[in-house]
Amino acid sequence: MFEVRIHGRGGQGVVTTAELLSVAAFTEGREAQAFPTFGSERTGAPVVGFCRIDNRPIRAHEPIAEPDAVIVQDSTLIHHADVFGGLRSDGYLLLNTSRSLAELGLDSFVRQFRPERVLTVPATELALTHLGRPLPGAVLLGAFAALTGQVQVESVVAVVQDRFSGTVAAGNIAAIRAAYDLARRTLEEAADALTD
Repeated sequence: MFEVRIHGRGGQGVVTTAELLSVAAFTEGREAQAFPTFGSERTGAPVVGFCRIDNRPIRAHEPIAEPDAVIVQDSTLIHHADVFGGLRSDGYLLLNTSRSLAELGLDSFVRQFRPERVLTVPATELALTHLGRPLPGAVLLGAFAALTGQVQVESVVAVVQDRFSGTVAAGNIAAIRAAYDLARRTLEEAADALTD
């Protein structure tokens, strides 16, 4: 089973992100579940979404304490909540930020992870460019597809086309593809740097 925990703030689409990921996996013939937890249910409050993906029926329903991947939709949470709790050194870490890991104060922390499994993507900026709204969730799923290979980017695109319509669907899809391409290039450059 592959378990994903998504951290963000109310109004950023954390719940929708988890749902889209689960449906993308489901369309690929896998079992999946998605559910959120809320603190105070208000815009800007921390929200956590969970998604499980497996090839067999999923019976677990408790929050994910030891995720295989963590997606952080709002980097302001990293020093105010335990967003990395339970993430093992072989896990995947995807951060929505245009800042460097050093600027975020995470450069020494992320050294415990495999470099090809840590990725930053300016998802909010990509969403603003392509969608005109600061909603990073679907955009991050494009990067997630490149980073983990747990779902194909075309499955994410198909789910977004099914869920949304018109300019909202088109903008999200353009941003998803941009995030996927950026993630692929970043990961390839990191791999090349390791072999040099």
